[in-house]
Amino acid sequence: MRTIAWRPYGPYLTSRIADFMRHEGITTWQELIERSNNDIEWFWNSALAHLGVEWFEPYTRLYDDSAGMPWTTWFGGGKINITHNCLDRHIAGGKWLDYALWFETDDGFSRGITYGDLYRLVNKLSSAMRRAGVKPGDRIAMRMTISPEAVAVMLAAFKIGASCMQPPARLGDAALTQCLAPGKPVMLCTQDGYVRGGKTFDLSASNRKLIENLPTLKTSIVFPRISSNQNTDYAILWSTFLESGIGGDVQTAWLDAEAEALLLYSSGTTGTPKAIVHTHGGIMAQVPKEVGYAFDCREGDVFYWFTNIGWMMAPWEIIGSLFFGASVVLSEGTHLDPSPHRLFDLIRRFGVTIFGCTPTVLRDLKSCGEDFSMHRNAKLRILGSTGEPIDEETWRWYFETFGKEKCPIMNISGGTEVIGCLVSPLPIMPQKPASLGAAALGMTTEVVDDAGNTVRCGSGNLVCRKPFPSMTRGFLGNNELFLKTYFEKLPGVWFHGDRVEVDADGWWYVRGRADDLIVRGGVKHDPAKIEEAIMVFPGPPKFSAAAAFGARDERVGQRIVVLAVPATGYAANEMTPDIVSAIKRHVKTIYDPMGQPDEIHVVRTLPKNFAAKIPRNMIRKAWEGEDPGDLTRIENADVVAEISALGFSSRIQKAPSD
Repeated sequence: MRTIAWRPYGPYLTSRIADFMRHEGITTWQELIERSNNDIEWFWNSALAHLGVEWFEPYTRLYDDSAGMPWTTWFGGGKINITHNCLDRHIAGGKWLDYALWFETDDGFSRGITYGDLYRLVNKLSSAMRRAGVKPGDRIAMRMTISPEAVAVMLAAFKIGASCMQPPARLGDAALTQCLAPGKPVMLCTQDGYVRGGKTFDLSASNRKLIENLPTLKTSIVFPRISSNQNTDYAILWSTFLESGIGGDVQTAWLDAEAEALLLYSSGTTGTPKAIVHTHGGIMAQVPKEVGYAFDCREGDVFYWFTNIGWMMAPWEIIGSLFFGASVVLSEGTHLDPSPHRLFDLIRRFGVTIFGCTPTVLRDLKSCGEDFSMHRNAKLRILGSTGEPIDEETWRWYFETFGKEKCPIMNISGGTEVIGCLVSPLPIMPQKPASLGAAALGMTTEVVDDAGNTVRCGSGNLVCRKPFPSMTRGFLGNNELFLKTYFEKLPGVWFHGDRVEVDADGWWYVRGRADDLIVRGGVKHDPAKIEEAIMVFPGPPKFSAAAAFGARDERVGQRIVVLAVPATGYAANEMTPDIVSAIKRHVKTIYDPMGQPDEIHVVRTLPKNFAAKIPRNMIRKAWEGEDPGDLTRIENADVVAEISALGFSSRIQKAPSD
């Protein structure tokens, strides 16, 4: 069993969540979690008051689930607006000159945007949007990379009561049409291209096709990111559009708490991306709760999550940080260009105090063979991780290399559908490597077996027994799929689809998706545990990443196949038959004698989507010779064809298991 690697001390014992506990007369974190999940009315009412969420008109009823849990509504009678909470009230309090955003381009140019700058830009955009005919309830589509302008579009839409549709900018026009067309947007805010890893990508031709494919558009605006050309034949230039407003402050709309705010898109790792609907009230409950309590974000903090604007972590960090009057770092490009030291340099130069990224990013950095010991990261006090399970070795590397063994890691897990987490540590909790702590506050999260019985120690399925404010209000245009996805397996219970293990001490570990389980000879195997065993193979060779999945087999149902990426300094030709056998024995020894891989293959890399996740379902389909799906959602799509060819070769020359 894993031992405690970090214990709260000093400032963590006086964090905001500790203050909330004192205010409510709670003495232990275990009591806090239990009470917050048993009494959600007490928790949400008390937490929102303690966090300082501002309402134009207070709500009169916390929630109404009379139509059933899937259709619960929240904060009845309340009037609210995200932009008021994140921007207007800070300006009223005099924060004109404090920095709201720091932005660095792919080539290293940086600039700061004060709260006053952002307020003026949002007002100009809001005014121009209104002059263009955008009304409350309309939808504005965004095709922009992460930038101050993208943040301003989102906040301006909220301000006037429109909702913002935010898919990743790098999707192709066909994939974007699939995302955006069902929402019938009246306006598109795009840019002429983007720069990533030193390469320039022109979006002009794709933008033209996208606009043609969206007949509901009344106005299209283009921001000149890669060109100084002041002319465009398919959209209004950004500067021209800004000048079309009437100037001055724009009245922020008083909106029902259930008013639609954001349409986000699932990553597509479990099928076709879904349009996720979120509300002003739901976002303003969930996001400040997590950013304020789990990450202890405060005025004066500098928050940097390495993400893109189309992944939920971007609006999550932006809304959460600005709510507390902190600064947010936005960066174009990759974590490896111009060097693997880039993230460390950004943390130092902007004085980042709270930093987060995906485990895939961490594994990339860990495996590149660089010495990061010279980076002191003196101001860092909290780290974050999400997007996929993190293995113990990577967790320890993150803890030591970034945090110098002083910073807790807020390893959180949830999803776009909840714009937040279902499992989360808190800065007042001790930490075990790779653990996610326990049930998130106020989410009534449990681990259950297939029959719905609570699992106190062992593995099971992640569910929510009661409604929560940020639960998606369905999938746009496909509520039947929404019900099937989350409420079919256990009626009246949110079935999230993640596998979770609870150890004897009550620490939780997310192991992956329930539909990723490998069933070999009638025995279920956890791909995450197989991958973790591969990653700690003593070598040589050592591996920087691995993906395990089940391939069809007439004899045993599914064969266990592992694709492994050699770490820097190791070559594919080191994988002799004897070494492959040694790796299989290693997995057999430390995981399960019946869970040793049938096949292990070396690949140069693994595919990643725009959220830096490894799409295991896509890998399995490619291996099986099936259609892997939309490759425009994959950064390194060429490797998918290599996996498909490798799978074809394997099926022809299938070797028996050792």
